Amino acid sequence: MEPINLRSFKKTVEKNKRRLKMFLTKVEKNPPRRLDSIAEKIDKEVWEEVDCLTCSNCCRSMTPTFTVADIERISSHFKQTPDEFKEKWLCQDKGGDWMNTKNPCQFLDLKSNMCSIYTIRPEDCAGFPHLTKKKMTQYIHVHKQNIEYCPATYKMVEKMQLVFAAAK
Repeated sequence: MEPINLRSFKKTVEKNKRRLKMFLTKVEKNPPRRLDSIAEKIDKEVWEEVDCLTCSNCCRSMTPTFTVADIERISSHFKQTPDEFKEKWLCQDKGGDWMNTKNPCQFLDLKSNMCSIYTIRPEDCAGFPHLTKKKMTQYIHVHKQNIEYCPATYKMVEKMQLVFAAAK
């Protein structure tokens, strides 16, 4: 598995994101038969090619949404009240969701690309990049966003495009 070069990844994304987003829109409007089973197969291939610890772009450039349960669990770990934890690390977005106040994430070790609270990390982090989290059509809007940040999502969408092109 080759390490991910984020500079190269970002250039590739800029060159191809429009095409991949258009593909996802077509899939969303007219889902191919067996879409979810194809996505599961491709998901396995992707994780043989991508090692998140060589990247951590999600932790560097995005923020998870912290649920009430996340806040209670993580604040307890730091021996803080939920309010103390929120005051120190979080802010609310326009929709009322709790998010990190800064990027990269305060819990990311920038040298190792490892999460310092991995075992108690937010559910949003644990599920990222949500490749086969739900039915593919229910999550295409998320994949459209994540292709710009996550090499695994980018590879999945690219592989799906190749599979569906070959099936024609």
